[in-house]
Amino acid sequence: MTISSTTHLVLIPSYNPGIKVYDTVRAARQYWTPVWVVIDGSTDGSTDGLLAMAAEDDGLRVIILPTNQGKGAAVLHGLEQASAAGFTHVLTMDSDGQHPQGRIPSFMAESVKQPDAMILGEPVFDASAPILRVKGRQVSNWWANLETLWVGIGDSLFGFRVYPIAPLKQVMRSQRWMRHFDFDPEAVVRLCWCGVRPVNLPVEVRYFREEEGGVSHFRYLRDNILLTWMHTRLFLGFLLRFPVLLFRRLTGRDEVN
Repeated sequence: MTISSTTHLVLIPSYNPGIKVYDTVRAARQYWTPVWVVIDGSTDGSTDGLLAMAAEDDGLRVIILPTNQGKGAAVLHGLEQASAAGFTHVLTMDSDGQHPQGRIPSFMAESVKQPDAMILGEPVFDASAPILRVKGRQVSNWWANLETLWVGIGDSLFGFRVYPIAPLKQVMRSQRWMRHFDFDPEAVVRLCWCGVRPVNLPVEVRYFREEEGGVSHFRYLRDNILLTWMHTRLFLGFLLRFPVLLFRRLTGRDEVN
């Protein structure tokens, strides 16, 4: 059954995703209306296929950015348009099929119950997950929790999550960062600083091999340098906010689920 909403939408940033994007979007539409895809300057031919799908589906909207600007920039573009259309929350998910489309309704339902919180997917990996990626995200998770005084971030990098639009848009407009691969972890830390509580829900994740149509834009050296710089500036911001964060922890204002 497809659930329709005037407050919550599915937002899928997409850059050269390969053929998996079509299955991803179809599956998302099976569970939810509306679904928006923000094409971030793709050059792999997927734009034409997605536009053809949207032409036959009123519940699907395709937004095209002419050049590649980064995941965070694509999400922000979608946030701006979603806010203008009257939506209050977005569920972000990757276009490559790794995220569990069948969990869209349960995440949206939790967001409706707790509209002031962000609903974060906490990945449960199977044998397909690259061990280097799994170990590396543990480092990022440790830093994200330190930078928020262990408010309860289950996973800082997993992009399957529901955000309240207004605070996320405000955070992103207030500074120049969060426009690329650093979007997911920096968004969750900065929203915690603003008092948006994380609610963690476990979800299964699958990594597809190249012969299965899997596409990865992760570059180990480049993206780890980006994450290191991100955590450096977040840690400095944490030090400035430490008294406020400590007060929240001591007074129980950061209780999480």
